[in-house]
Amino acid sequence: MFHQRGGDGRLLLTLHIQPGAKKTEVCGLHGDALKIRLAAPPVDGKANAALLAFVAGLLEVSKAAVSLKSGQTSRRKVVEVQDAPADAVQRLLPDA
Repeated sequence: MFHQRGGDGRLLLTLHIQPGAKKTEVCGLHGDALKIRLAAPPVDGKANAALLAFVAGLLEVSKAAVSLKSGQTSRRKVVEVQDAPADAVQRLLPDA
């Protein structure tokens, strides 16, 4: 499962990232992670910044509410979302 919700409204997301794609989009599951293609290149933290902004936009939370917990230089990342909406998982899955 790509997500884990804490009792305090916190949501942990396990993501598989493909940087340098033609467009930024969620493209389904990749094993136990949610796969996201990013248009940003994996240079100087640009892909990580684009990822956090993209997740914040999808979930309609502030950019400050989304943080990278692990995977700074890896394709596999864990992102934490504070005060995530109740329907966060449905917003992230393209066919939900």
